[in-house]
Amino acid sequence: MIALDVKNELRNLSDFEKANILQRFFKTQKGEYGEGDIFLGIIVPNTRKVAKKYTDLKLSEVKKILYSKIHEERLCALLILVDKFENGNDVEKVKIFDFYIKNAKQANNWDLVDLSAPKIVGQYLLDKHRNILYKFAESKNLWEKRISVISSYTFIKKGEYEDTFKITEILMNDKHDLIHKAVGWMLREVGKKSLRDEEKFLKKHYRKMPRTMLRYAIEKFPEGKRMAYLRDFV
Repeated sequence: MIALDVKNELRNLSDFEKANILQRFFKTQKGEYGEGDIFLGIIVPNTRKVAKKYTDLKLSEVKKILYSKIHEERLCALLILVDKFENGNDVEKVKIFDFYIKNAKQANNWDLVDLSAPKIVGQYLLDKHRNILYKFAESKNLWEKRISVISSYTFIKKGEYEDTFKITEILMNDKHDLIHKAVGWMLREVGKKSLRDEEKFLKKHYRKMPRTMLRYAIEKFPEGKRMAYLRDFV
């Protein structure tokens, strides 16, 4: 199995009309966050099916796909990494985590981050020091910053919120809408597990949050409580 086999399978699934829709949806025009990204128009379940056929692909071949200009090829590479990580032994997991971190900037759209970071970075760091997440939170790269907070989703599901809150404090003044949405989403996930902990954090910080971040964080609140936060927003 080689990278070209994966690429050929994906090309055979391409859909021109859907590709045009996705290129608009993922903001690929000049000056937008996905500028220059190219789509084949493949739905995610079909990309997953291809990825699962190539779990045994060598990392050197995965890298060739990950550095493709085509969105679905990069996604497929990341989904292969997820499958390899989930099925790997401890030594293999270390290699895949290190590979992911080294090549993290290739997860260069929000779906690529969201479908891979919690399952590789978050899962790997469950019982380890999480310094890399704080390094990424301070990065100038949009996607490394998103990886830092989205990876904490794995911790949240285990009832651990401290890293999410600390990373939120770092990203609180970030200018990018995709970071506002990601942070708000993670705070909302904290609330699903512990509304008390989410509100304790919000009461300290909500007045200085970007509005989009706050709206995402309180989206599931009862209407009265949600409006109270928004009315008091400065």
